[in-house]
Amino acid sequence: MKAMAAKSLILDSPGSVSLDQLDPDDTGDLGKKEALQELGKLQRRLGELQELLFGARQHSVLIVLQGMDTSGKDGTIKDVMADVSPAGCQVSYFSVPTNEELAHDYLWRVHQRTPARGVLAIFNRSHYEDVLVARVHRLVPPEVWEDRYEQINNFEHLLAQNNTILLKFFLNISKKEQESRLLAREQDAAKGWKLSVGDWKERRYWQAYMDAYEDALSRCARPWAPWHVVPANKKWHRNVAVAQAIVKRLEEYEKIWSRDLEKVSLRAREELRAYRDRAGSSDI
Repeated sequence: MKAMAAKSLILDSPGSVSLDQLDPDDTGDLGKKEALQELGKLQRRLGELQELLFGARQHSVLIVLQGMDTSGKDGTIKDVMADVSPAGCQVSYFSVPTNEELAHDYLWRVHQRTPARGVLAIFNRSHYEDVLVARVHRLVPPEVWEDRYEQINNFEHLLAQNNTILLKFFLNISKKEQESRLLAREQDAAKGWKLSVGDWKERRYWQAYMDAYEDALSRCARPWAPWHVVPANKKWHRNVAVAQAIVKRLEEYEKIWSRDLEKVSLRAREELRAYRDRAGSSDI
């Protein structure tokens, strides 16, 4: 029986988006037990595809994770990437810019962390912070952040034209769910490092952030850099939705990578035979 697909909204062209109309609790017909079983299969499959990506070194993969505080960016990385090899994988976090970063254009720090061919990279937050936080807190004038949507589209198109496979995820949680998760953190000593007064302060700007996200989603969706809006109140659903989307996209390249690796293997065997012939051995 074919596994049930998780719920997510895929945006691959400009158009209006209303987050009020998207239910963060929506899991469709997918149940938790089935989701956990499916996640295990997807983790193993993603591990296989990443190995092909790393070996072929023809493409790179960039996964962008965006969402409000507690939406599950860290958890998604830990759970979805469980079978991904650390070799060929990198995770970058984007917090408050340093003085050096502020002395450059806002994409400078981001471009330095884009993946080389063969590498799967994950951005925990990203260049979109410059049309989210910068907009909500008025760190730059409106005419500045308005121009950034087109700049971001051009930046992502440049990456795609140079063999980077882009997937962008907005982990959509409700304000009520965020409150519950923030309170739970206070009771978990192991998560004390995540506690921050700033998280509670930012909740005052919830609607401003939703408005900013709607613009980012609607204005920066392209076929080469689609957005996936994932209902994320249920962590088990979030994980499966993200994993399914990544695996589905990378499977489009599986034959290409396998063919390239066969050519590499053939050349290596020919070189090995030639070496043994020169060494006076027929051993293969």
